[in-house]
Amino acid sequence: MFDWRNDPVWIGGIKEAHLVTAEPFGVGSQVERVAKFLGKRVEYVNEVVELEPDARLVMRSVKSPFPMVVTYELVDADGATKAGIRVQGEPSGFYRLAGPLVSPGVRRAVSGDLRRLKRILESGATRH
Repeated sequence: MFDWRNDPVWIGGIKEAHLVTAEPFGVGSQVERVAKFLGKRVEYVNEVVELEPDARLVMRSVKSPFPMVVTYELVDADGATKAGIRVQGEPSGFYRLAGPLVSPGVRRAVSGDLRRLKRILESGATRH
C-alpha cells in the first residue's frame, strides 16, 4: 500500500507510476501517476509529505488537474488491520463542471481499491 511500484496493481485507475525523484522513497519523494478517471486520461505528480512505514502515507499533488491530498492509513483493529484512504481536494477545469459526479466517483474508486487491496493481501500475492 505504501510502495509506489504497486500502485498500478491495486489502485484501479492507475495505469502507470514512476518515481520522479531519486531513491530512497520517503518524505519529499515525488511519484508521477498516469490514471483514467471519469473517462479521461489524468497525469499528476504527488509528493510525500508524511511517511510512517507500514502505518501512514500522506501525499499532496504538486502537478495535477486539481489540488488534492491523499492519506493512506493502516490501523490495528482487534487483531486485524483496517486500511483507509482519504482523498481531499477541490475539482477544477473539466472536473469542476463534472462536480456532481466527482465525489461519488472518487468514493466508488476508493472502495474498489480497498476491496482489490484486501483480495491481493489475502491471496499472499504481494509484489514489492
